[in-house]
Amino acid sequence: MLTDLEKNAIRDHYRAISENLPHFRPRSAQREMIAAIANAFSRSKTAAEGEDAPERNGESILVVEGPTGVGKSLAYLLAGGIMAQTRGKRLIVSSATVALQEQLVGRDLPFVVEKSGLELTFALAKGRGRYLCPYKLYQLTQSHAQQTLAGMELPTVLFDTKPRKEDLDVLNDMANRFASRQFNGDRDTWAEKIEDNLWAQVTNDRHGCLKSTCPNRAECPFFLARDELETVDVVVANHDLLLADISMGGGVILPAPASSFYCIDEAHHLPKKALSQFAAEHSWLQALWTMEKLPAQTQKIALLCDKVDVANLANEAAASLLESFNEWQFHLQDAPELEGDGSEHELIWLWEDGNIPEDLAILVQNTFVAAQSLLKNVLALSDALAQTRRDKEQDSSQIDRVASEFGIFVARAEQIVAVWELMATTPKDEKEPPLAKWISRRIDDKTDWQFHASPISSAAMLASGLWRRAAGAVLTSATLQSLGNFNLLLNQTGLSWLPETTTLALHSPFNFAEQGELYIPPLSASPKEPVAHTEEVVKWLPKLIDDTAAIGTLVLFTSRKQMQEVAFRLPENLLPYLLVQGEQSKTKLLEQHHQALKDGKPSIIFGLDSFAEGLDLPHEACVHVIIVKLPFSMPDNPIEKTQSRWIEKRGGKPFMEITVPEASIKLVQAVGRLIRTENDYGRVTILDNRIKTQRYGQQMLACLPPFKRIG
Repeated sequence: MLTDLEKNAIRDHYRAISENLPHFRPRSAQREMIAAIANAFSRSKTAAEGEDAPERNGESILVVEGPTGVGKSLAYLLAGGIMAQTRGKRLIVSSATVALQEQLVGRDLPFVVEKSGLELTFALAKGRGRYLCPYKLYQLTQSHAQQTLAGMELPTVLFDTKPRKEDLDVLNDMANRFASRQFNGDRDTWAEKIEDNLWAQVTNDRHGCLKSTCPNRAECPFFLARDELETVDVVVANHDLLLADISMGGGVILPAPASSFYCIDEAHHLPKKALSQFAAEHSWLQALWTMEKLPAQTQKIALLCDKVDVANLANEAAASLLESFNEWQFHLQDAPELEGDGSEHELIWLWEDGNIPEDLAILVQNTFVAAQSLLKNVLALSDALAQTRRDKEQDSSQIDRVASEFGIFVARAEQIVAVWELMATTPKDEKEPPLAKWISRRIDDKTDWQFHASPISSAAMLASGLWRRAAGAVLTSATLQSLGNFNLLLNQTGLSWLPETTTLALHSPFNFAEQGELYIPPLSASPKEPVAHTEEVVKWLPKLIDDTAAIGTLVLFTSRKQMQEVAFRLPENLLPYLLVQGEQSKTKLLEQHHQALKDGKPSIIFGLDSFAEGLDLPHEACVHVIIVKLPFSMPDNPIEKTQSRWIEKRGGKPFMEITVPEASIKLVQAVGRLIRTENDYGRVTILDNRIKTQRYGQQMLACLPPFKRIG
């Protein structure tokens, strides 16, 4: 239960905001959200000293849909911040996008601290991959300097291929700027664009990291940032980082789940983000490179650590694995599923229902066993290096250099094992969902294959790794319901297994009936007839778009091909005002859009799926949203195809269970581009007659805001 202290603190700090901000208007939905979060976190169970972790069934978890205009971030920062302080927890705020992370740290949190008087310290958490490793950078740049003087070679392992002079010039510039404190080691603050493959040579990774023994530990950007996280009240992360931490057991990158309250914004992205995190893949060519280069590295470690036997075992495992991958080449180069006519960018061989082809069963098992043996011995060598470093009987700089270089082999071995452990796994019974397993081949100059494996649902991993361990959590977004309920999200996240989870749908602060209109023109052609439907769209758009008023129109497509064809056939009077996604950067396109309106001209944006969410165009910037087709996503990737087949085999209908509910969420998001403030107005037009002719369309229509219907 909430204590009187907590109730008073929330009330007083919320009142302070209204007093310190003249135009602040308390909203009933916002107050309701604050109360719901505080109540949920107050139900958190805490184990007494010496007791096992309490069993959690969702009593401290809240799922809240807060439409645009509610002020969700203020609600969860205020309530979450106060509850974290009073209950001795840390508040971890996670978003799906960098833009929201930056908004939280740069605007929302400073606002709450300043206007409410609540003393909250906060910091932005990023993954290791965003930070420079000074040790690696100095190794590369100093070796380069020595090479020019004494003919010494660069560390051969750090580059897969011989580095170009311009790459070394960039690294030298980076080293100089970092040493003079003109660069803080955060990739996002490096002014010029740096290629991914070059950054990979100098970034921080957990396997090559020397940790406390590193001679550059005191200036390491990653550890400086991580140390700061230990001292703040609020940690602002992203879904990828949160899920990476959970996949490693929790409490590795971020504070431990049991001592954390989580506020997960943009929570509708969490299920698919989790699938990406729990999936695994590796390249055949990269694996060959790793196996071939490994013996030279193990020999160095054997000499330094007197571990000849372990090094030999690692080399034997690498040779066995290399033999398996050569056998894979024999099978894959003749596989009909991976042969194309040249028109494809990528070819995919999906193993139906995750079943291993009979003639490959032994090879899959052999590959997995060899990979396991390799990882076991590689980890043993890594531990031996660390022990030798602690004994300090030898040159520590040499040990450090070898340990840093060897990190890439540990990482590759873990990656390979992750793939083949999933590849070799079969469900224990028919009730368990299968794994998606497939092999892909990109059509380019080199012959290479990618091995992939993934769960088809992240529910089990989220339930066991996060929800049953977290002190509390709130999941929020403007669109979490689908077809009028939370079932889709609860099932996808595993929260349906925690029966005490609370759900809450807040009312919008907008008066949709007065602010907006909904128009569904009488189209005769369905999108199921692509040519005829495109003809109708081309015919209707000139009737719908005003070429004289200085207002913004957003036309949303689900197909790039259709978007380009319609743009090509648009009448000449509209062409000067047209901006098409993909023809320039999003930032530049939006700048031109706003400039046109400022100049008293109309502006028309043609956009795809990414413009249907997260695009904020208030007032005259968007007065008309035209939705060309209902945003259905047919299962076209291996995970979705495997999931659909599993649903069908259980007697279900994937279209009604997944496709329609997901499309309903996307449609609400697209419609949500229109009304962003209490002063906005405009019209939504839907050019898809299925929303009236099909039963599922009528269900989707019923979930839209209550606009005034016209026509």
